[in-house]
Amino acid sequence: MEVKDFESACQCLKWYSDRWLIERYHYCLKSGCRIEQLQLEDGERIKRALATYAIVAWRLLWLTYEARKNPERTVEGILETHEWQALYCKIHKTNKPPNEAPSLGECVRWIARLGGFLGRKSDGDPGIQTLWRGFQRLNDIAGIWQLFYQDDF
Repeated sequence: MEVKDFESACQCLKWYSDRWLIERYHYCLKSGCRIEQLQLEDGERIKRALATYAIVAWRLLWLTYEARKNPERTVEGILETHEWQALYCKIHKTNKPPNEAPSLGECVRWIARLGGFLGRKSDGDPGIQTLWRGFQRLNDIAGIWQLFYQDDF
């Protein structure tokens, strides 16, 4: 792009600074959602899969960064009630969820544990692939939880 003045230079810098986030989003699609492994041959199937996985990739990316930015934020409104209750009970090996929703940071680490994250001090924050695997497991666990406790919702 041609830069003619200070404002256009600032706009170009802003766009360039957003590039890393766009790259992480595509990484989520490729490595987290494994969209390339679908090997769909029909254009309409590819469009439908991409539309669905685009939402999943966005949610994974948003959740990852939101948990790093605001780990103490409550998970209420981010996960459905039956999701965080099922997650809590699975991790803590109990059938009695707490009255208060846990924090977002705790829930993301618990989801990552479902995906194979060990959570050692040197491990850092969970990655996209681990969260993707954890979300897949959480979806199954929460579905069963909902069947058994559907009267509570």
